[in-house]
Amino acid sequence: MIPQLRGWTAVQRTPQNNVRLGATLCFVAGATNAGGFLAVGQYTSHMTGVVSSVADHLVLGQIGLALAGLASLIAFISGAMTTAWMVNCGLRRNLQSAYGRPLLLEAALLLIFGLFGTGINFFA
Repeated sequence: MIPQLRGWTAVQRTPQNNVRLGATLCFVAGATNAGGFLAVGQYTSHMTGVVSSVADHLVLGQIGLALAGLASLIAFISGAMTTAWMVNCGLRRNLQSAYGRPLLLEAALLLIFGLFGTGINFFA
């Protein structure tokens, strides 16, 4: 299993590894979107929808919800910047799995998010 995962995060991947990685990341995005909806009542993985909802909330005078959407957008941009930085550092160091660290960080953050969501439901 580990050698197969290394192939997914390698700089040079086979088409088969690209398909497997893409399918896995699609599943993760869908699960994150569903988890975000269950946790906060809003889909979280589509930034165009988040930006549209920010505009809607501003027009309706719901400043708190607009700020929450804006925070979501800022978190997305920060995550993209962090990923680019991590990948570029890995490529400069000639790491074979330059994409592995950002994926590991994402997995850890999703685990924390899931535990946090479970804790909210447990104590509510």
